[in-house]
Amino acid sequence: MENYENHLPIKNWAEDDRPREKLRMKGRNSLSDAELLAILLGTGYRNESALDVAKAILKDLCDNLAELSRLALSDLMKYKGIGEAKAVTIIAALELGKRRNEATVLAKDKITSSRDAFEIFRSKMGDLPYEEFWIILLNKANKVVRSCNISEGGISGTVVDPKKVFKIALDHHASSIILGHNHPSGNLQPSEADQKITKKIREAGTMLDVAVLDHLIIGDDRYFSFADEGMI
Repeated sequence: MENYENHLPIKNWAEDDRPREKLRMKGRNSLSDAELLAILLGTGYRNESALDVAKAILKDLCDNLAELSRLALSDLMKYKGIGEAKAVTIIAALELGKRRNEATVLAKDKITSSRDAFEIFRSKMGDLPYEEFWIILLNKANKVVRSCNISEGGISGTVVDPKKVFKIALDHHASSIILGHNHPSGNLQPSEADQKITKKIREAGTMLDVAVLDHLIIGDDRYFSFADEGMI
């Protein structure tokens, strides 16, 4: 089958081997990530099919869709067979997926576990190539009042001002807050700076009667919870 795929364009494959026909006949869940990406590409180049191009891209990214979502137009256009129109199509499709996830998160507005908080934070900064620090504001019933961006920085860190955190919390009459920031490297272990700022904000929250329930570190599709680990 590998030789068959390498020497024939997609249009000449058996009908149920073509990504579009496979989706129509067997449903979206039957397609691999590469096949879904090939549908967005539509065509390849010379003797390389759209699926060949899709596989090459995903191979470079270790089959990590989070890494794919971080690519800029210029990054995608470095691949043979991908011009601006195809690159825009890929980015638009990934953005729609991200917004769909955000809509799902908004439908569930009560925090009952660290996983609920993670879903909110991931929709905000899970794909970012630089660090951001966010807070989730909660009322007495643990329902989300809103989520707010506190700061953004570079690849290795961002500065957090506790005064800004609690000004926002008090302005919105929050009873409690959850802290969150991302590690673009994917390393979930909290740094010494992460632990110090968590302690500082938690102590300030005690003085102001605004409980700090947790601090999450987001890395790709995983997270570290200070509360789950008994560190807060």
